[in-house]
Amino acid sequence: MISGQELVTGLVSQGVTHWLWIPDSELGRWETDLVSHPRLQLIRVSREAEAIGIAAGLMLGGKKPIVAMQCTGFFDAGDAFRNVVHDLHLPLFLILGIRNYLAYQERRTTDSCPRFTIPVLEAWRVPFQILSPEATAADLVQLYREAQRRGEAFVAALPE
Repeated sequence: MISGQELVTGLVSQGVTHWLWIPDSELGRWETDLVSHPRLQLIRVSREAEAIGIAAGLMLGGKKPIVAMQCTGFFDAGDAFRNVVHDLHLPLFLILGIRNYLAYQERRTTDSCPRFTIPVLEAWRVPFQILSPEATAADLVQLYREAQRRGEAFVAALPE
């Protein structure tokens, strides 16, 4: 599991100002570190599409937010994602937990979430990378840094 403290410290060093999410699954383990950092504002939302819309407003206002959600929320937020990434051309950085991905790879679950996540990401034509289970905070920060350098949206997918 990626260290929350290292992740928050690394992202704040890259200028990240806000973290929008509904704490869920594995990603929820970072909450203590997100809340405690004085230079990062944590925004809890009621729906994932709301997180994307708020992030868009923050980006238009010159801030650097990150949105984190689980794959099921991403499915629900598709129209907001499409609008922000493809119509507004905003460099949204999304951390996406893929629930039961590892079990799905080993055929130990019937959960359909991991089966549809990659095809949906491909359909939305957004660059993405599925991190390995051994990924570190530095790996995730590097993906953020590179996406910001290119000025494009990116999805960092975390297998759960």
